[in-house]
Amino acid sequence: MGSDLSVAYLMLSAILFAIGAVGLLIRRNPLVMIMCLELMLNAVNISFVAFASALDDIAGQVIVLFVLVIAAAEVVVGLGLVVAVARRRPGFTADDVKVLRG
Repeated sequence: MGSDLSVAYLMLSAILFAIGAVGLLIRRNPLVMIMCLELMLNAVNISFVAFASALDDIAGQVIVLFVLVIAAAEVVVGLGLVVAVARRRPGFTADDVKVLRG
C-alpha cells in the first residue's frame, strides 16, 4: 500500500473521529450518543488497518476484530439501558439515566 494512500486513510480516520467526538459532546439523545461512539470506534479501526497495511503486519487487523466484538457488546448493553429508561420516561435525554438508580 502506498504511503499517500495510508495518509489519506489516516486523514479520513481523524475526520470521522472528530465528528464522532463533537457529536458525543454536543448531543443529549442517548441513541445519537451511542451512534457517535460507534463512529469513533470505526475511525480507530480504519487507522489500525491503515497502519497494519503500511507496515505489512496483520496485528492491526487482529486488533480490529477485537474492537468490533467489544463494540457489539457495547451496543447491546447501551441499547438495553436506553430501552429500560425509555419505558419509564418517554422523551428522555442522557441526563435521565439517573432514573436507573432505583
